[in-house]
Amino acid sequence: MKRVLLTGATGYIGSHVAVELVNAGYDVIGVDNFSNSTPAVLGGIGKILGKNIDFMEVDCTDANAFAKVFDRYPDIEAAIHFAAYKAVGESVAQPLKYFRNNLHSFENLVELMVTRGKGANIVFSSSATVYGQPALDELPIVEQQPFQEASSPYARTKQMAEGILKDCVNAYPNLNATVLRYFNPIGAHPSALIGELPNGVPNNLVPFITQTAAGIRECLSVFGNDYNTPDGSCIRDYIYVVDLAKAHVKAVDKMLSEGARWNVYNLGTGKGLSVLELVNAFIRATGVELKFRIAERRPGDVEQYWADPSKANCELGWSADTPIEEVLLSAWRWQQGLKG
Repeated sequence: MKRVLLTGATGYIGSHVAVELVNAGYDVIGVDNFSNSTPAVLGGIGKILGKNIDFMEVDCTDANAFAKVFDRYPDIEAAIHFAAYKAVGESVAQPLKYFRNNLHSFENLVELMVTRGKGANIVFSSSATVYGQPALDELPIVEQQPFQEASSPYARTKQMAEGILKDCVNAYPNLNATVLRYFNPIGAHPSALIGELPNGVPNNLVPFITQTAAGIRECLSVFGNDYNTPDGSCIRDYIYVVDLAKAHVKAVDKMLSEGARWNVYNLGTGKGLSVLELVNAFIRATGVELKFRIAERRPGDVEQYWADPSKANCELGWSADTPIEEVLLSAWRWQQGLKG
């Protein structure tokens, strides 16, 4: 059985990927320092799978501690890197925190995989924010599109990490890499045993929606209604987290079977949805009224973007087509479980 290392394994996306990898027959070793998650996530993963995954509590910025993972598991053939801070607004206020954590943890992983892994196959968790704000005639976004100026330090760390990885692929013949550029992951596992669980006030839209609907937050703020969009609110490509997780399995499959040195894929639905459209879709799907207000624009936000996912559709045999109402219902069931 082939072993895959997941950094940030108890995070939102990492936990869902762990489930899909095990279901696909992989042996998973997870590491996390619980900076943006809790040990309870491991219990949720275990309940879904009927068994626990191997796990070590590790801060990936600590090279010596991280190396102990490879001491214990010398047969790691592939790694998927999720261990990063991801709040756009916080990155604007605390850029050094993001550069230190997001880049140093990744550099440590690349070095360990190249020097210690049974195989040096890395899937990097990137972001659509690497593209910056595309012109309207450049939508939907394709992988070949040149990067614009990063709109936040978070986005810059993703741009920089991609560059580091490409340079390392060129330098180290044993290293293969796949970059997955996520658009906007939302929703929860259909079991409602794992989902998005932010510490404190959510930075992402859907957890704030569900917490407001549950009465935990007084009101949802829609940041800006004066953008150059049909209803004035930002437009995003919202992708179901389970669909996203399955793309990682496809990427690992392809790397281990074909040994491709370098691939980049957009992961999205190919359809743009505005913030206000998403709010109204949640109300329709759940029947729950939602208090919201229009607030000023948020620093670092990009006006609109959505993916052209045709490369991933074709080369990975993958697509994201779960209806948005079903996705939002999964998020609401997860929230109701937390409230209970």
